[in-house]
Amino acid sequence: MDPFEDTLRRLREAFHTGRTRSAEFRAAQLRGLGRFLQENKQLLHDALAQDLHKATQLDSTFIRKEPFGLVLIIAPWNYPLNLTLVPLVGALAAGNCVVLKPSEISKSIEKVLAEVLPRYLDESCFAVVLGGPQETGQLLEHRFDYIFFTGSPRVGRIVMTAAAKHLTPVTLELGGKNPCYVDDNCDPQTVANRVAWFRYFNAGQTCVAPDYVLCSPEMQERLLPALQSTITRFYGDNPQSSPNLGRIINQKQFQRLRALLGCGHVAIGGQSDESDRYIAPTVLVDVQETEPVMQEEIFGPILPILNVRSVDEAIEFINRREKPLALYAFSNSSQVVKRVLTQTSSGGFCGNDGFMHMTLASLPFGGVGASGMGRYHGKFSFDTFSHHRACLLRRPGMEKLNALRYPPHSPRRLRVLLVAMEARGCSCTLL
Repeated sequence: MDPFEDTLRRLREAFHTGRTRSAEFRAAQLRGLGRFLQENKQLLHDALAQDLHKATQLDSTFIRKEPFGLVLIIAPWNYPLNLTLVPLVGALAAGNCVVLKPSEISKSIEKVLAEVLPRYLDESCFAVVLGGPQETGQLLEHRFDYIFFTGSPRVGRIVMTAAAKHLTPVTLELGGKNPCYVDDNCDPQTVANRVAWFRYFNAGQTCVAPDYVLCSPEMQERLLPALQSTITRFYGDNPQSSPNLGRIINQKQFQRLRALLGCGHVAIGGQSDESDRYIAPTVLVDVQETEPVMQEEIFGPILPILNVRSVDEAIEFINRREKPLALYAFSNSSQVVKRVLTQTSSGGFCGNDGFMHMTLASLPFGGVGASGMGRYHGKFSFDTFSHHRACLLRRPGMEKLNALRYPPHSPRRLRVLLVAMEARGCSCTLL
């Protein structure tokens, strides 16, 4: 019998109730920790003396941000330039040497990055390497000081396993099934405009695109004609001829997506053309949670709608699945949007809009749980590619003051040290 199972289940269930999220609860926990230290000073002192026979003092510190060293950046194919250059800027700004591995699937950008970009950088500190999965696997056998990967959770696990062999820190920018809750109390046309825009942008091949809609049957009836109107306004009566609608990256992805069109019932779109790698902007209804379209990230212009009876049911549905990279909630009620925000977890969140949060350099971008780890964009990119080195500098003189911390120890010396630290507003984590 697993001795930890019951305890871990109890704690996870408590977390899911939302009990730990309020500021009042957190403050109460910290006050309890403070009382533990205050009321058990002698007990802790005796225990430390018995275990370690020590006491010490910290001084003021500063943080020095230093480059990790040799960094590997593995880029994806869906935004092959942006998702290469944004982390590259952070890595170079932090002072690292960089090995860049562009995606072999987006061949044109791969060629430009390999042949042209190195002319603009110091090639003694920068290199582009090419190849597919086999070459990437060989590359990952080598030791790097940091690895930044953008791609699928499946490959992310491979990268993390390889990094673990060398204890290399990683940032994993993964994906997932991003929920979009649509409340009954909102304008369906406004929702349709915004959801259609960021679902079908880049033919749906965007990691933060909404992967499915949760709404009531009544809202679905209002939303479907609004989505049809929006799709026609955006892409015309024949979306295949629209210059504003992208194509699926390759035949493998096209075949995968076309198979998903068999899930549920096609309410809008559903057309495809293999020779053009074209899949129409599509909306599916009557979709079951167990169907393939709900088991994997869609990464294409297909939007399933699932019905829930309330915001509570939507939150429960979201929380029993892996944590997504992004989560969206639409409602005229700020209380509803706030409930979805506070009672769920995701890499990023947008209320009443699509992935605009990831366009702001002032906000970090990254996942949580199965959708990734780490963050970047703007200053956060610099911080990601920097080692935050804790430093302490002390004057070589004034040894008489330092003598208080040296053995032999006495209660009087300890009291003087504690008073001195309290006066300076610092704490000692090693006492």
